[in-house]
Amino acid sequence: MWMKMSHFSCEDEALLQSMLRQLLQSVKEKITGAPSVECAEEILLHLEETDENFHNYEFVKYLRQYICSTLGSVIEEETEKCTSAQNQGEGSGYDTLVQHVTKKTQESKEYREMMHSLKNVMMVVVESLINKFEEDQMRNKEMHRKTKKEQHSAYYTDNCSDSDSSFNQSYTFMNQEQLQLLVERLDPAQPKEVRQEAMQTLCSAPPSDVLNCESWSNLRKHLTMSLSDPDSTFSDRILRFYAKTFSSSPLNMTREVYTSLAKHLELYFLSGENCVPTISDGIDITNPEIIRLLKKVRLLNEYQREVPSFWIRHPEKYMEEIVESTLLLLSVKRDQRHLVSPKLLDPVYFLALLDIKAVWFKKWMHANYSRTVVLRLLEKKYKSLINASVQQCVYYFESCESAVDATSRVNVLPQQYRSNNQKTFYSGQELQYIYFVHSLCLLGRLLIYKQGRNLFPVQLENRKDFISLTDLLVLFIRFIYCSPTCPKITLTVHTGNYSPAILVTEVLQILCDRTECATECLYSNTVIDALLHPIHNLLNGTEIYINCPETSLIHIADILARIAAVEDGLSLVLYGGNMSSAKKDSLTAGHTIVQFTKKLLDENVSVLSGTEMLPALKGAFIFVCRQMYGTCEGLQVLTPYGLHKSIADAWKKASSLSERIPTPVPGADSISSGNQESQNIMVWEETLLDDLLNFAATPKGLLLLQNTGALNECVTFMFSRFSKKRQVSGCERFSYGVMVTQMAATSPGAVALQRSGFIKALITELWAVLECGRDDLRVTHPSSTPVDPIDRSCQKNALQLPVQDDLNHQILQSFLALVNLLSYPAIYELIGDQEIPNKPEYSLREVPTNVIDVIDRLIILNSEAKIHSLFNYEQSHIFGLRLLSVLCCDLDTLLLLESQYKVSQVLLNAQKENVIETSEGPGNFIIDGISVETNHILVRINLTGGPAERILPQRVLNKGTDPYPWPMFSSYPLPRCYLSEAPKKADFRQDSDLNKLLASLKNPEKQPVWIENCRRQFCKIMKAKPDVISGTILAELIEKFVLHLSENPSECYFSTEEYEADDANVKNESLSSVQQLGIKMTVRYGKYLNLLKDGAENDLCLVLMHCDKFLKQQQTSVQSSLRCLQEGYAGYDWFASSVFLIMSGEREKTLTFLQQFSSLLISAFLWLRRLHVSVHLPIDTAESGIHPIYFCSAHYIEMLLKAELPLVFSAFHMSGFTPSQICQQWLSQCFWNYLDWSEICHYIATCIFLGPDYQIYMSISVFKHLQQDILQHTQTQDLQVFLKEEALHRFRVSDYLEYMESLEATYRPVLLRDMRNIRMQST
Repeated sequence: MWMKMSHFSCEDEALLQSMLRQLLQSVKEKITGAPSVECAEEILLHLEETDENFHNYEFVKYLRQYICSTLGSVIEEETEKCTSAQNQGEGSGYDTLVQHVTKKTQESKEYREMMHSLKNVMMVVVESLINKFEEDQMRNKEMHRKTKKEQHSAYYTDNCSDSDSSFNQSYTFMNQEQLQLLVERLDPAQPKEVRQEAMQTLCSAPPSDVLNCESWSNLRKHLTMSLSDPDSTFSDRILRFYAKTFSSSPLNMTREVYTSLAKHLELYFLSGENCVPTISDGIDITNPEIIRLLKKVRLLNEYQREVPSFWIRHPEKYMEEIVESTLLLLSVKRDQRHLVSPKLLDPVYFLALLDIKAVWFKKWMHANYSRTVVLRLLEKKYKSLINASVQQCVYYFESCESAVDATSRVNVLPQQYRSNNQKTFYSGQELQYIYFVHSLCLLGRLLIYKQGRNLFPVQLENRKDFISLTDLLVLFIRFIYCSPTCPKITLTVHTGNYSPAILVTEVLQILCDRTECATECLYSNTVIDALLHPIHNLLNGTEIYINCPETSLIHIADILARIAAVEDGLSLVLYGGNMSSAKKDSLTAGHTIVQFTKKLLDENVSVLSGTEMLPALKGAFIFVCRQMYGTCEGLQVLTPYGLHKSIADAWKKASSLSERIPTPVPGADSISSGNQESQNIMVWEETLLDDLLNFAATPKGLLLLQNTGALNECVTFMFSRFSKKRQVSGCERFSYGVMVTQMAATSPGAVALQRSGFIKALITELWAVLECGRDDLRVTHPSSTPVDPIDRSCQKNALQLPVQDDLNHQILQSFLALVNLLSYPAIYELIGDQEIPNKPEYSLREVPTNVIDVIDRLIILNSEAKIHSLFNYEQSHIFGLRLLSVLCCDLDTLLLLESQYKVSQVLLNAQKENVIETSEGPGNFIIDGISVETNHILVRINLTGGPAERILPQRVLNKGTDPYPWPMFSSYPLPRCYLSEAPKKADFRQDSDLNKLLASLKNPEKQPVWIENCRRQFCKIMKAKPDVISGTILAELIEKFVLHLSENPSECYFSTEEYEADDANVKNESLSSVQQLGIKMTVRYGKYLNLLKDGAENDLCLVLMHCDKFLKQQQTSVQSSLRCLQEGYAGYDWFASSVFLIMSGEREKTLTFLQQFSSLLISAFLWLRRLHVSVHLPIDTAESGIHPIYFCSAHYIEMLLKAELPLVFSAFHMSGFTPSQICQQWLSQCFWNYLDWSEICHYIATCIFLGPDYQIYMSISVFKHLQQDILQHTQTQDLQVFLKEEALHRFRVSDYLEYMESLEATYRPVLLRDMRNIRMQST
C-alpha cells in the first residue's frame, strides 16, 4: 500500500507514523547502544547490510513501492537504451549498465521531484512523532511524581517485564546509600518478603549503577547464593537482572556477572544436595528444577555466543576470566563414591542440549585473539575437556558397533517420539548422542588449528594406549559407515543435519579445504585405508554391515574427491604418498577407486544394484576419478583400466534412453513420476558428458576422448555451459580455457569446436568488442586524424600496452582467445583449401562468423570496400596484423597462408600505397601503427633463423630525432641491416675426445656396451666442447651411429621395406605449393648458413619426393572427414629438411640416413611425417589425426613440468594456455626460428644419441630457462604471444645437459615404456 504525496491525508500521516515507529522500535537496541549520534546515523545508513529483516519492515516496503511507481518508467527507458546499445557491442558489462542507469535516473526530473516531495512529507511525519514523544515524556514525569508521593520508600515496583520496549520499561536512579541499603536487604539472612521487595527494586535500577557501586562484590555474592533459592520467582528475577546486565553493560562489568553465574553452576553440580539427574534417568524438561537449571545454562550459553563480537575491545584478562570460568565449569566431574552408582549428568550435557553443535566454541575459536587463550588453557589446565570429548566419541562408536546384528541394522536409539510433536523427555541414550554431536563439533573445530592438533595424542580413562590425531580421524571416518540409521517412519536426532555421517563429512570437508589441516590430518595411508575400507569389502565380496551404503559411499567419495583435487592428496591417492617407494605388489588407492567405479558403471555390485541412488553414487565416484584422469600423472595410472570406454558406454546407454522420452504435452502434469524419471535420465546423461569432457584436460586424455566417439557431443555440451558462464566444477579452479586450448591443438578438436558454434561465438564477440566498443566514446570524444608523416599513436596499441581500461582488456582477451585457438592443426582444418571471399561490397552490419572472415576483414585488407566496412579501421587492422604476426611464427601456418593467400605480396602492396607521393616521385614511407606492424611482419616471414641469425625491427617509436631507425621496403630483397653475419665454419678434427668417439663409431663392439660408450663420449664432448659437434663432424657422427643402430634388430622399432631411391620413380610425383614454399625457405636458410650450393633446391625436391614415396608404402587407408587425413601430410617436412642441411645438401647421404633412421623409435618423435596415417599405429589412433608427438611427448612434457617446475605449470593454467600446444609447435618445426642452427643440430644429435625421451627433457629445459620470463608475461597477460613470437635467447643445449641427465635418472623407465607403446596406445 502506498499513497501519493500530492494527496497526503491525515490517515496517510498516521499510517506512515506507525510504519516509522515499527522500524525505530526494531532497531532501538542498535541505536541506543551507539556511543554517539554520528555512530547512530552510521548504524541506520548500513541497516540493510546488518539487519536480516530489513526488507520485511513495512516502512521499507512502502518506500520501495513508492520509488518503483515514481521512477519505474524512467529506469525501464534507460535500461532499454543501454541494452540495445549493448546488443550492438557498445556496452561493456552489467556493472557499467547499472552505473549508467543509476546516474541517468538521479539526473532526471522525476527523481528530483520525488526527493523533494518525500522530504516534505517525512519532515511532517517526524515532527509529529517528536511532538508525541515529548507529550509522552511529560505524561510519564507527571505519573512519576504522583507515584513518588504515594511510595515513601523512594522507589516504585517493576513488574520485571521481559519486553525490551522502552515504553514498558523505566529505571530508578539511586545513590550509593540507597544501593548499600539494597545490598543489605538482599542478604540471604533477610526475610523472604524483604529480599523479594529489594529484588524488585534492583531490577528497576540501571545495571551500570549497580555494577559500579562500592558494595557490588557483596551484592554479587548475595545474588550467587540467591540463585539457589527454592523460590523460582526470586531466582528468575536474578536471571532477568543478569540478562539485562549482559545486554546493556560493557564487558568489564558483565564478565563478573558471567563468572558468578558460572561459579554458581559449578557449585550446583559439585554439591551433593542438589538432585542432578543420572544418565539412565534422562532429562524431563517439564520438571521445575530442570527448567530452572536449563534457564541458567541457556543464559550462560547466549552470552558465550555474543561476547566474542566485542571482547577484543577490552583487556585480554577479562576475556581470559570468561574463558577459564567456562572451561572450569565444563570440566566439572562429581566425585561418585560408589563405583556401581549410576553416572550423574555433567554440566556439558546440559550445554550440549542447548547448543548441540557447539556454536559457542566455534565462535571462540574464530579469532586468533581468543583462540590463543582457549588453546593455552586447554593445554595447561583443562585438557580433560578434550579427553572427555574424545572419550564420548569412542564410547558412542563402541555402542554402535555392539548394536550391529545379523541383519546389519543398528539399533541404538529408542523410538519414543514420532512426527513433529513437542519433545519433553530425553532418554539417556539420546543425551549420550547429543553429547556425542557436541563433542564431534568441538573436536572438528579444534582440528582446524595447529595448536589444537598439538593437543594430541590424548589418553583416555581406563585405557593404556593413547589416541593420536590419526586415530581420531579414522574414528571419525568409521562413523560415516558405522553410524546407526533408524526406520524412516521415526523422526530421531539421527536424521537431517544431526546424522553422524553428515556431521563427520562436514568436519572432513573443512579439513580438506585447508591445506595445512589436510596435510597433517588426512594425507596418510592410514586415513585413506579407512576411507576405502567399505570399498575394499565390496570389491572382495566380503559381507558388510553398513546402513544406507549408498549415502555412506557418496560421503566417502566426496572426501576422496577433495583429497585428490589437491596436489599432495593426489600423489597420496596415486602412489601411496611416495612415487618411488610405492609397492608394486599392492594397489594404491587410485587403483581401488577406479576398479570400484568400473564395477558401479557395470552395475556389478550386488548390494547396490537396483537402488534409486545408484546414478548419484556412480557420479560421485566418477568425479573422484575425474580428479585423477584430469591430470597427466593420474591418467597414466588410470589408462589401463579403460575407464573412458566404460563412461562412454554408460553415456550411450543414457543417451538412447533420453531419445525415447516423449515430447512434453502442454497442460500435462509436469511433476509426474514419468517426467521425474526422464528428467533424471537427462541429468545423468549430462553428468556423463561432463565427465567425458574432462578427459580433454590432457593431451593423452584428448586422444582417449576422441577414440570414444563422443568428442563432438562433449564440446557441444561444453559450449552450452560456457555460454551460460557456469563453473567447470566445485573442485576445478580454472574455466574451460585450458580444455579449449588443448582441443585446438588437434585437428578433431578444432573441428568439434567449429561444429559446436564455439568459434562463431568467439569471433562474433571479438567483432562486437573491436568494431563496436568505442562508438559511444567517438561521439563525445572524436579522435584526431593524424596528419604528420610519423603517427606517434602507434605506440599506444591496445595489444602492446598493459591493460588500462575495460575495452582494451576485452580486446586483449579476444586476441588471446584467438591465439590459443589457431594452432596449425586447427588452422589447416578451418581454412585449408578455402579462398577468402574478397567481396566487391561489405555491409556495415555484416559480422564475421569464421576464421576465413577474420582473415578477409581484418588481415588481408586489399580493397577499398574492406577498409570502408570498418568503423575503427586502424585499430581493427592492427589487431589483424598482430594476429598474423603470431600465426606466422608457426612455419607451417606461414607456408599455408602464403600458398593460399600470398600474404607477403599483399603486405608489400600495402606498403607501396603507404608512400608519400611528391612531384619528384615516390617519397618516404608514412610511419604509423599499421606500417610499423607490417614492416615487422614482412621481415619476420621472409627471414629464417634463430635469435643470433636474424634481426627483427621493433614495433615502437624511439624518442629523439630518429624515432624509427628501421628501413621500410615495398619489394624484395630485404635491406641488409636485417641480416646477421653468417656463422663461420671451424675444423675440430684434432680434438682427442672427438677422435675417440669417431673411432668407436667406426669399430662397433658388443652392442649394449658400445651404445652406452658412444653415449658417454657424446655427453662428455657436449658438456666440455659443444661447438665441436657441428658441420660435417655432426653429419658423420649421426650417420654412423644411426647406421649401426639400424643394423641391430633389438634397436629397430619399426619394420621397413627395402626402397630403391631411383629418381626415375619419382618423376611423376608432384609437390604441393606448401612444400615448394618450404623448399625455397630451406634453401634460402641453407645458403645463408653456407651449407648449400646452387642446385640444392632440385636435390631437396627429390629428397622430399622420395620420402613421400617411401613412407606411403607404410601408410594405411583411413575413413575420416578430417582434412588433414584426406591427402598427404598436411605440413612441411622440417626434420627431413634439417637433415638435408646437416648433410650439406648431399642428396644420397640424406636419403640413406632417413631410410635407416625410419626403423628407429626416435623417428616417431623427431620426424613427424614418419607416422602420418601409418600402419605402425593402431587404426583408431591413425584415424584420430593426433600425432604421437602430441599425445605422448607433449603429454609427458606437461606431467614433468608440473613436477619439476610447478610455478611455470601454474602460470600456463592461469593464462588458459597449455604447454602441449607451444611444445607441439617447437618440436614440429625442429625449433626453426627459435634456436640458432648450431643448437638445432645439438637438439637433433642429443635425441638421436641419448634417446627419444630427451626430446621431453629438452622441452623441460627450455621452460626452466624461460621460467622468470614466463612468470612475468603471465602477469602482463601475454604469455602465449611471448612464447610464440620470441626466440629462445641465450639457450644452449649443452648448458642443460646435466639437468636433462638428472631428469633421465628419474623418469626414463616410465617415459620410454610409454613411448615404446605408441603402437598400442589406444588399448
